[in-house]
Amino acid sequence: MSIFEFDQIIEPNDQTEARREHLEKLRAIVGNVYPNKFERSRITGEEDTITRVVAFASPIADSHISQLAENEKPSDEQRDAVNAELNQLRVRVAGRLAVPPRVMGKAAFVHLSDGAERLQIYVRKQDAKAISNDTGKVIEAENAAWELFNFLDHGDFIGVEGYLFITKTGELSVHVETIRFLSKAMLPMPDKMHGISDPELQRRFRYADLIASSLQVEHDGLTTREVFERRAKLISGMRRYLDDHDFIEVETPMLTPKATGAAAKPFSTFHEALKIPLYARIAPELYLKRLTVGGFERVYELNRNFRNEGLSNKHNPEFTMLEFYCAYMDVNGMMDFCEQMLKESVRKATGGSLQVKYGENEIDFSKFERLMMKQAIVKYYKFPRIEEEWLSSLTNLRRLYAFLMLMDLGKVEAGVVASFSANTSDNELLSESFKKQDEFAQSQKNIDKLWEKADLFSESMPDRDIASKNGLTDGMLGFIGNYLIKEVADERKKAHIVERLFGNIEPLLVQPTFIIDYPKSISPLSKASPENPNVAERFELFINGMECANGFSELNDPQEQMERFRDQMKERTLGDEEAMVMDEDYIRALAYGMPPAAGIGIGIDRLVMLLTNRHSIRDVILFPHMRPERKHSEIAEQSAVTAAENWLALIDNDDAGESWNQAASLFKTAVTSEQWKSSLASAQVPLGKVVSRKLKSKRYTKELPGAPDGEYVVVEYETSFEQKKNGTETVVPRKDADGEWRVSGYFVK
Repeated sequence: MSIFEFDQIIEPNDQTEARREHLEKLRAIVGNVYPNKFERSRITGEEDTITRVVAFASPIADSHISQLAENEKPSDEQRDAVNAELNQLRVRVAGRLAVPPRVMGKAAFVHLSDGAERLQIYVRKQDAKAISNDTGKVIEAENAAWELFNFLDHGDFIGVEGYLFITKTGELSVHVETIRFLSKAMLPMPDKMHGISDPELQRRFRYADLIASSLQVEHDGLTTREVFERRAKLISGMRRYLDDHDFIEVETPMLTPKATGAAAKPFSTFHEALKIPLYARIAPELYLKRLTVGGFERVYELNRNFRNEGLSNKHNPEFTMLEFYCAYMDVNGMMDFCEQMLKESVRKATGGSLQVKYGENEIDFSKFERLMMKQAIVKYYKFPRIEEEWLSSLTNLRRLYAFLMLMDLGKVEAGVVASFSANTSDNELLSESFKKQDEFAQSQKNIDKLWEKADLFSESMPDRDIASKNGLTDGMLGFIGNYLIKEVADERKKAHIVERLFGNIEPLLVQPTFIIDYPKSISPLSKASPENPNVAERFELFINGMECANGFSELNDPQEQMERFRDQMKERTLGDEEAMVMDEDYIRALAYGMPPAAGIGIGIDRLVMLLTNRHSIRDVILFPHMRPERKHSEIAEQSAVTAAENWLALIDNDDAGESWNQAASLFKTAVTSEQWKSSLASAQVPLGKVVSRKLKSKRYTKELPGAPDGEYVVVEYETSFEQKKNGTETVVPRKDADGEWRVSGYFVK
């Protein structure tokens, strides 16, 4: 393994070379250019950060000049009155040079920043003295401070001591008497007007993003620092609320011998001393409930969870979860508690408001709706023929799901889906979808035919030849066929289809909504409802189409829990890698007796997204996982086939257009059709005929410039475990939150 040289990390250029020269000049003046500390004053009662000094001194100035109009300068009398008070305040403050130094003859102004606030300093050649970092004493050489100041660069750290005053324009400033050099910025600062606009660079180099955001003159919304400050306030508010309600915070293992607590694929490692496999925890649930068995009636943990799954704007392999349990409470009490806690925490995080702007929506945290899962399906699909009772039939569920697959609705749009029903009674909605009568009549004929085809799935699997004649693909047969397997109980078949149907309408749940009455068979850790044994006492909280919380009345019957685990193990044998594994010790713990209890898990990252108007989870995580950084020169040196493989890795970037340009440039090299197919195969991209689609975004449908014979198209795909189990090659394109297909791989037409 090679070790990089400094110049390979910080590539030399005119700016970095000038900064190196300045560093050596400063070293000759002050000695140690990276001193160990700088003691700040305490006129505010605490250590004087720039933010505290500005907050402390500004009211003194405002008491005399607060009545001035915008851009109006204070009079000499007003300025003298303010300075008579401010000059008595001597401060020692430190910070980063927020702008390049401005020298005007024998004086200079510059702003210092502590990352949150700025304070102007005034350096006059004959007044300022430089401090030696070797001795801590004033440097006696003439004009040493002025020389020091002239070798400063934008972004350097300095400490100054002096007295406060306001300038002729009324700006609070420090008249510098001593100056001390603290640290050199070897790289130039980002553009103060635009900051860092590339999302990938913001996430990959968060330190630079924080600097750029703090130095940026104008902001659209919160700065990067303010995003994470609001995150901290939200977490602090939730902790305080739980502490005030007698919950005890605990810490449970991050490495566990079993990957339990949720249905997810884990990260795995190996403990060399114990000679056992371990898993990064996917949820702390079973440990926290063990503590409930042990007598902790109210317990919570706020920490990281890990799931070895895909990346998206809502998913990160490492994420923060708040999970807590309360004895003698049921699912309804937990929903009430969750609602009140979120209201209080949101109010504190935002500074008092319960309404937040998220994209084009305004989220109102003062109101929480509650809907049963089937109620939500009926409400948002808007099929006149469908009622809750209709959805209780497995035959109807198969028919409906097959119809939706045939229509390729993907993500259903409220108010439009009624036009896809065989019942044409809802004229108002139909007119919105089809403005012309002849267009509607023709569309309705096609829709009726699709309902007829969907009826093929109502009772049993159709013959493959019959299916093919009716336009049904192997993928459709494979998926629906999974719910005709004799070994799977009807209730489980219905549960999976209802869950799939509900998944289509999740984006429509904009305002805070608790979805309740989940099928029991997909809720292995929750109690059944006393009124309906096939329904779990479970809820999920959706806000702006995102699942933000999941809670239920906890199952505390050890024998029933054992059976639920067995059902999950059967799912694993059928190919579901995310089904839960058996946890014998948890069964043993329940056998000691656990009181009735309710529990909940709340996704902190998604809540922060909502409160900060950020649309990618990676924008609310300080250091999200990124693909290894690659230099363009390295890519250019690789063979055409290897370059094509690397392009597939670049596709996950947020800027699909840039990924397209990357691909186009790669095809300018000698990539043959066979080489491209080979590179796709080596990257484990399934090759197969793409289901015919009308893609919304033309950018993704045009032929790739320079592609051999123009024989490739781009779509995002996913293959469910049911399709893997049935050995089907067909992929299912999917849409993003905005209803557009996303780039993910290339397939032969």
